[in-house]
Amino acid sequence: MTYSMTAFARKEQSFDFGTLSVEIKSVNQRYLEPSFRLPETLRPIEMKLRELLKKQVKRGKLEVNAKFYANNDEQSLGVDSARLAAVTGALQTLSESVDNAAPINLVELLQYPGILISNEIDTEQVQAEMTKLFSNALDDFLAGREREGAVLAQAIEDRLVDIADIVQAIRLEVPEWVQSFRNNLKEKAFNLGVELNPERLEQEVVLLAQKADVAEELDRLDGHVKECRTILKQKGAVGRKLDFLMQEFNREANTLGSKSTKESITRNAVQLKVLIEQMREQVQNIE
Repeated sequence: MTYSMTAFARKEQSFDFGTLSVEIKSVNQRYLEPSFRLPETLRPIEMKLRELLKKQVKRGKLEVNAKFYANNDEQSLGVDSARLAAVTGALQTLSESVDNAAPINLVELLQYPGILISNEIDTEQVQAEMTKLFSNALDDFLAGREREGAVLAQAIEDRLVDIADIVQAIRLEVPEWVQSFRNNLKEKAFNLGVELNPERLEQEVVLLAQKADVAEELDRLDGHVKECRTILKQKGAVGRKLDFLMQEFNREANTLGSKSTKESITRNAVQLKVLIEQMREQVQNIE
């Protein structure tokens, strides 16, 4: 299965304690390069999230952006009425016993230990829910990479069909190409007024045919087409294998072009290079 390195996924969910959201996006990269942006509340689970990511993704530059918005009521402050009554009662008794006692300062009263009650957030619950949300986002992210990968694989397959057709067309032209050597030699001899020995003529034709023999290049191109199709069906990261294979494709196309002395074969060799370059561009996006 072919996976693209380009994808995006976003998940958001609300809870009693607040709202969690996470985004995962990636672009092409030779190796796996993940970066995480997490609020302090979620920082302790960064390594766990990284491990989840590495198990599923092998290549690409990824950005993970997680956010946590706490509910206002979760951060509100309450007052311990019983403790407040006890403290104010004690202060009232004290003020009655002291002449010219200063009035009670409410701000200072709030600072007395135990008067204010804060509703603290359960950070372990927040972290556990984010881990689940990240896993769900990662599933969507991988599904997106798979869909895009299928498009890339089809684009490559379309070009493999064209390459195979061109290779076959060149094979059919080779006998005519060899015959052109014979005709050219006869024409040159005629123009020079020289009579060629039939055996000598055939020897020269054989030598020229050997120098221009492209059977090996054509066989290799056919082999590369089969190998490319095999790799596209393999599991895991196949981008590097395909990238190497594109170099081999290009090498054979270059050799074919350099050997060609027939205009139509030269044009086909150029078209092969165009198709190979188009495949190479697609391969750059494959994991």
